[in-house]
Amino acid sequence: MQGTNKFNKYLHIYTLYRRKSTMARKMKTMDGNHAAAHASYAFTDVAAIYPITPSSPMAEATDEWATDGRTNMFGQPVQITEMQSEAGAAGAVHGSLAAGALTTTYTASQGLLLMIPDLYKIAGEQLPGVFNVSARCVATHALNIFGDHSDVYACRQTGCAMLCESSVQEVMDLTPVAHLAALKGKVPFINFFDGFRTSHEIQKIETWDYEDLKEMADMDAIDAFRKNALNPNHPVQRGSAQNPDIFFQAREACNPYYDALPAIVQEYMDKVNAKIGTDYKLFNYYGAADAEHVIIAMGSVNDTIEETIDYLAKQGKKVGVVKVRLYRPFCTEALIEAIPDTVKQISVLDRTKEPGSIGEPLYLDVVAALKGSKFDKVPVFTGRYGLGSKDTTPAQIVAVYENTEKKRFTIGINDDVTHLSLQLGAPLVTTPEGTTNCKFWGLGADGTVGANKNSIKIIGDNTDMYAQAYFDYDSKKSGGVTMSHLRFGHTPIKSTYLIHKANFVACHNPAYIRKYNMVQELVDGGTFLLNCPWDAEGLEKHLPGQVKKFIADHNIKFYTIDGVKLGIETGMGPTRINTILQSAFFELTKIIPADKANELMKAAAKATYGRKGEDVVMKNWAAIDAGAKGLVEVQVPESWKNCEDEGLDMVHATEGREDVINFVNNIQAAVNAQEGNNLPVSAFKEYVDGTTPSGSAAYEKRGIAVNVPVWNPDNCIQCNFCSYVCPHAVIRPVAMTEEEAAKAPAGTKTIPMTGMPEYKFAMTISALDCTGCGSCANVCPGKKGEKALTMVPLEGNAAEQEVFNYGQTLDVKQDVIDKFKETTVKGSQFKQPLLEFSGACAGCGEPPYAKLITQLFGDRMYIANATGCTSIWGNSSPSTPYTANKAGKGPAWSNSLFEDNAEFGYGMLLAQQAIRDGLKAKVEEVAANENATAEVKAACQEWLDTFSVGATNGAATDKLVAALENVDCPTCKDIVKNKDFLAKKSQWIFGGDGWAYDIGFNGVDHVLASGKDINIMVFNTEVYSNTGGQSSKATPTGAVAQFAAGGKEVKQKDLAAIAMSYGYVYVAQISMGADMNQTIKAIAEAEAYPGPSLIIAYAPCINHGIKKGMAKAQTEEKLAVQSGYWNLFRFNPAAEGKKFSLDCKPATVDYQEFIKGEVRYTSLALKNPARAEKLFAKAEQNAKDKYAYLEKLVTLYDEK
Repeated sequence: MQGTNKFNKYLHIYTLYRRKSTMARKMKTMDGNHAAAHASYAFTDVAAIYPITPSSPMAEATDEWATDGRTNMFGQPVQITEMQSEAGAAGAVHGSLAAGALTTTYTASQGLLLMIPDLYKIAGEQLPGVFNVSARCVATHALNIFGDHSDVYACRQTGCAMLCESSVQEVMDLTPVAHLAALKGKVPFINFFDGFRTSHEIQKIETWDYEDLKEMADMDAIDAFRKNALNPNHPVQRGSAQNPDIFFQAREACNPYYDALPAIVQEYMDKVNAKIGTDYKLFNYYGAADAEHVIIAMGSVNDTIEETIDYLAKQGKKVGVVKVRLYRPFCTEALIEAIPDTVKQISVLDRTKEPGSIGEPLYLDVVAALKGSKFDKVPVFTGRYGLGSKDTTPAQIVAVYENTEKKRFTIGINDDVTHLSLQLGAPLVTTPEGTTNCKFWGLGADGTVGANKNSIKIIGDNTDMYAQAYFDYDSKKSGGVTMSHLRFGHTPIKSTYLIHKANFVACHNPAYIRKYNMVQELVDGGTFLLNCPWDAEGLEKHLPGQVKKFIADHNIKFYTIDGVKLGIETGMGPTRINTILQSAFFELTKIIPADKANELMKAAAKATYGRKGEDVVMKNWAAIDAGAKGLVEVQVPESWKNCEDEGLDMVHATEGREDVINFVNNIQAAVNAQEGNNLPVSAFKEYVDGTTPSGSAAYEKRGIAVNVPVWNPDNCIQCNFCSYVCPHAVIRPVAMTEEEAAKAPAGTKTIPMTGMPEYKFAMTISALDCTGCGSCANVCPGKKGEKALTMVPLEGNAAEQEVFNYGQTLDVKQDVIDKFKETTVKGSQFKQPLLEFSGACAGCGEPPYAKLITQLFGDRMYIANATGCTSIWGNSSPSTPYTANKAGKGPAWSNSLFEDNAEFGYGMLLAQQAIRDGLKAKVEEVAANENATAEVKAACQEWLDTFSVGATNGAATDKLVAALENVDCPTCKDIVKNKDFLAKKSQWIFGGDGWAYDIGFNGVDHVLASGKDINIMVFNTEVYSNTGGQSSKATPTGAVAQFAAGGKEVKQKDLAAIAMSYGYVYVAQISMGADMNQTIKAIAEAEAYPGPSLIIAYAPCINHGIKKGMAKAQTEEKLAVQSGYWNLFRFNPAAEGKKFSLDCKPATVDYQEFIKGEVRYTSLALKNPARAEKLFAKAEQNAKDKYAYLEKLVTLYDEK
């Protein structure tokens, strides 16, 4: 629609603001994923899916709706199935389409790339599938789970049409166009929008009624599609093999369909326009009718560009934007028609990087399209922006419009290496007047994000305001920083970038007040809410000077609330403060009248937490009431205006390895202070290949725990259980000599070491690295009913850190390890853990196993880690928790992908094997040389004798190198030059059940079948934990998970039995909390076994909804075994006599009582009691049958 812009009489706009709609649509607050799912559900018979961030919510919503009985436009619920991988999902989509069902899938990134072979086939066979994609970065030098267009661009050659949306509303409006045009045009569609920025942005939008969608559908085309499907009643054959004589011609025969498709897409856009009053086109123009500089772009950046154009229009600037909607087929005529004739410069923005190309894909298409047209002489500039969800702001867009010199450029970064970046002006405020901006700083897993999602939906669905929410967070599983950005107002919100000027800022963790600049983002007279326990005296002590001064100088309204205290009082606990602070937000902002807000929050709490039981709902209601009443207004002293800037608490490393110190000071400190966006390209010259030094996590000292353990030596029996189970390696026993104990910091507590009185025993605690889970205190046996560890507030016990730090300066006492044996629970804990302070959730069941493995073999181990929780907490930049010992040795860790991890680890082993075999031949040559000394010969022989034994070959290697390093012999010199490869290493492959049981199973099976000396460790959480708790083949019968909303029907895969069937694979199932001795015994046996090994470890997860809390994760592991839910056993082909050992007894705890302690089971009982009863009984019988089967294996493998 053409009109006159109120800011400039010369400015004419082609706009997408709605004309008066010809039909009324319901307004609903939702994110882009749910918008896509809602629209696609109507056209879908079958959905074949596989979880991947950030697309999984589309499939999860589809599953939930189908389970609840929602019907598509044909009156049927969607048939949804979860496959074992994205490649499998694409194959199922292909088969379903071939057999005549309208089929959809949802994916992103590597998942989409795995589908490429099927995309070619589906397009080639003219099947009308739709692939809904929340576009995401493809992993290169590092994994990035956030948004850009590298995945969809990688599919532009497949023959699929590609339709792009720029906002949540557009996703709702245009997703039907993809489905409808695919049917009529006989071309599959990739329907895509920006991952996270659109997929997870929550907006108040208009929604489709399925009857309106049905009216637009070409039923004749649907009938023709079904009639043309494969069917034995009228058989044909497809997928032939063609030779060079005809393949080319047959391939060209599809051209008319692609030539016709743009008109078909526009036809359906026009039908949408007629129904809802929009003006969607293949390319939409927005801006001055006489614009001289036009940007061409795709995706969410277009809304930011539009907002910037409105801002520049006030200054009389003649600028505009062409929004690309149909990217494939690329319609040259439509693009040319959209560009104003007055244009003098075009800048194309691409959200991807194609190294080595002369330009990115959209740029190349635009240049080709304009060649020979009326715009042939117009210079076309090319710019990259927003890779990996890098924020793109109005100031950056202004820089693009002002750029007339750099034909190739980047925005949003400081490129001081190739100097492509554009210089930015001052930050701009371009949000519409009257928009309220709110920013919330939370702690990962404290519920802040969930509460804000509820808040924005309450505002959107219960007021006449537009609302937007976006959530910015790091990669730590929990305990990381979350920033919630909420906007609302009476004007449509197009600000697809982060808030940096807010009317309201809330800090939900008091530790942040000295770490980040928060209050400085408030507008004058804004409101600041700080969750803390401090009174006026405490504020004076803890608030840094710059915060006090800003509050005073800018008339900030300052409030505090003690969320931890209120959480304890209401039964929510000290960490779940989200509902309390949500209530405080509504109380302060008065967006909705207090009584109404209270009512709506309680309704939202019931809807959100109802599946967890009435008790949880009532606690949340109490928290809502407490939050509204618990606010304290701070009277700001005049003296604060004179406070001085104290700076932020940023780590500055001075001790440690040089590579770590440089990384911490140059990269980590800035990133952890939320200043990473300002780092220049040159800062990464040393890390261009993705390599980062081990051990940087030790410098973070986050101080995020509410409570930390304090050791009472009087009650300690020196069992080391606490250290053994600690997920984050923050509690460690130290053996001190008398002299060392005398030099310890004041307040250090010691007791004589049991069995070795010449040493003092101390249990040291890194309070600033602790996450406060309480696992240590939970397992502590103590004395006479009194535990040696109690959880107390962090603030009064930070001095414990000095004791811990001192303990880490002391040498490991090898005689202590020898005395207690490194393969015992107690002895192992005197060895340095080479996994420490990871980003895992508090109480996580996974890292205690990995940490123990590093204590046993870390100085000589390789780790290939599948993408998933273990890789995210194992290496999320800038935190590297795998570390090195004082000799500089530690785990060599790497992550390739999700699907190929077993093969990746196998490749590592093959490399070692090839290099060591070459060295072996040279050592044999030296040993056989008549000129070799007896010492050299002996060293060579010892190395050769221990060649395949990792436990002893390391010492033999040291002797060999010592014997050869001064020998003047070319062969000897070559051996010494390659000394790093001489010793037998321990090869490990880490991953979760989603990897091992599903997407990576083929690789796991192949590696186990190889017979090679390699160890596979499966951390079994029974769901895809990293992507939000989707069902895997390890999910037991009756458990509710994403993609199993009605409870899992079938029993889990028996991976252990499959592996044992080879007969030469060491296999064990372990559960640390059930039997600590069996756990370490199994790990030691597996590594010593000279062949493939598989260990499956039970790992409780926050996705389980353990009612006792994650502090009781080890207890849950114990109960799982005692109830027969999980079994402990070891199958050792090398054992003499009994090869199979059943390490657990028959159930002594009621199976169903155990599972009723977890929300993933009780939620089904609340929702569908009859189905729950049936599935739970089936699950219990499965467990009994499994134990009976294991008992038979004892007899079968008894060789006595």
